[in-house]
Amino acid sequence: MPKEAVVIVSLGCSKNLVDSEVMAGILAKRGYGLVSSVEEADIAIINTCGFIESAKQESVDTVLEIADRGKRSGLSVLIVAGCLGQRYAAELLKSMPEINAVVGTGEFPRIDEIVERALAGERVVAVGHPEYLYDHDSPRIMSTPKHYAYLKIADGCDNRCSYCAIPQIRGCLRSRRIESVQTEAEALAAAGCRELILIAQDTTAYGVDLYGRPMLPELIRSLCRVDGIEWIRLLYTYPTRITDDLIDVIIEQPKVARYLDIPLQHVSGRILQAMGRAGDAASLSRLFGRIRERIPDITLRTSLIVGFPGETDEEFSELMQFVEDQKIDRVGVFMYSREEGTAAASLDGQIPERLKKRRYAEIMELQKSISLEKMRARIGSVERVLVDGVSEECEWVAVGRSQREAPEVDGLIYIENERPDQGAFVDVRITNASDYDLVGEIVSSA
Repeated sequence: MPKEAVVIVSLGCSKNLVDSEVMAGILAKRGYGLVSSVEEADIAIINTCGFIESAKQESVDTVLEIADRGKRSGLSVLIVAGCLGQRYAAELLKSMPEINAVVGTGEFPRIDEIVERALAGERVVAVGHPEYLYDHDSPRIMSTPKHYAYLKIADGCDNRCSYCAIPQIRGCLRSRRIESVQTEAEALAAAGCRELILIAQDTTAYGVDLYGRPMLPELIRSLCRVDGIEWIRLLYTYPTRITDDLIDVIIEQPKVARYLDIPLQHVSGRILQAMGRAGDAASLSRLFGRIRERIPDITLRTSLIVGFPGETDEEFSELMQFVEDQKIDRVGVFMYSREEGTAAASLDGQIPERLKKRRYAEIMELQKSISLEKMRARIGSVERVLVDGVSEECEWVAVGRSQREAPEVDGLIYIENERPDQGAFVDVRITNASDYDLVGEIVSSA
């Protein structure tokens, strides 16, 4: 007899998504049915994000919404998992009687046991020190289209940035062995995956704990030997760890996307020092110059924080000038969030919210104009595009991405003249551009 039906709602980043996929795999292996809506489910698991205040609020709002929907549909068990649960288990249970269990980031492999206990009427708290790291043997049910997959190569972080609670939530750096990552990549390729997206809290720190030195270039070379994989994309690289060897791999290996995600957070030397990070505008400009000189067709993405404690008008202007001068392809901007338990939370000079919002709006407006200029420059070019499916706006229009676009965080290429199969590679001539998206027509299939 089949067991109860489970819906898993995954919030936050792609690293969380992988955890949700592993929980889904464990529960499916134990005979639970997986469904896509709360109304169909007996059990709801919300894998939450607790990185910054806005993410925490979204998580709380989602828990309340699903609890309300669950009352009407007959939901038996509501479980809060992940980052918010790791940080605030006691507070969540006290303030939300609807919650039946809280599961921390290190307890995902016990999710089947926790579900059983909750179904039996126990109110469960499973939050310990985060040491768990999934591997190639872990059951995993993909929630992305089969043609691309996130491949988590490590978890945890040793960087200790002053604004960041991730080490408290995720623990210290824990890397997977190259053989484990490659074995999983081979299984993904056999299931139809064409693009691997390598993720971790800091992908460039990969291997330091296991091998005594960073091993990302060696890992990439190993993954490039996997048949069926055509693109390998790098996210979350740390600026001071981008070595010549890593650049060499991008140049030498045709499977590696000409794309680097390099979260800078700021460019003022004083602010970076207060953040617990290295560098300044001059050194970061040299880094970008070195990358672009060696890989002229590289697409660069970064994330920035405005309103860090003590950020002066002059330091914000320095950040704006850097964005204008560098003309970075993709920029994500966050307003500083004062997180309890972090070193930056006790710093003097906390910036008023209205000033954070003004600075955020200014830098986003600048980047919008830069992005439009870069999008328009691609009109007339022919680009190889991986088809993600049909547009949410129109079922007769296909959407895809070139090497210059990562899923979820970047724009899309809309294909007007044909609707190729999901997961197909096609050559597309770009015919129009908006601030972040492109429009094109297929000229050939590959």
